[in-house]
Amino acid sequence: MSKLDGNERWKTKMLMSEHVDQYEQQEKGEKETDSRTMLTNAERTMVRDLILLPYIDTMVSKSIEEIERSGNMLIKMYLMAGRYIQNRVMQDTYRLQKELRQRNIRVLADEQEDFLMYYKIYFRGYQERFGLTRDIMRTEISLKLTRYTAELGAVLKEHLK
Repeated sequence: MSKLDGNERWKTKMLMSEHVDQYEQQEKGEKETDSRTMLTNAERTMVRDLILLPYIDTMVSKSIEEIERSGNMLIKMYLMAGRYIQNRVMQDTYRLQKELRQRNIRVLADEQEDFLMYYKIYFRGYQERFGLTRDIMRTEISLKLTRYTAELGAVLKEHLK
């Protein structure tokens, strides 16, 4: 046992302020490099939404066709609601395509396995494989359709006032 073992001052490390500044700059530089080489969570969400929106458009189109064939007396209201949602889906698709194009990100369908769909994402000189399960796709589509329907409800409430 040395004389310094009981001395509490020697348990903490002392750093010079220049070393702290160098360390912080190094950490900052590594984070900037990661953001250039990796997709951010926001970009992944945009990619996921861009993949799901065509499926939503197809589902809404099929529903509109079924409504047109039905003998429902509220056919015009259902058709207007379906077309409104379809219009919002198209607006979101164009907005996402534009945003991803500005960020130099491309998404291409790759392959489909049993319950998994893969896409290739090309971004900033890199390539990544992105997979979605059918269950996740169903859940996300359901959530997005719920949001579009709620938005339509808010628009109708606003016009009724």
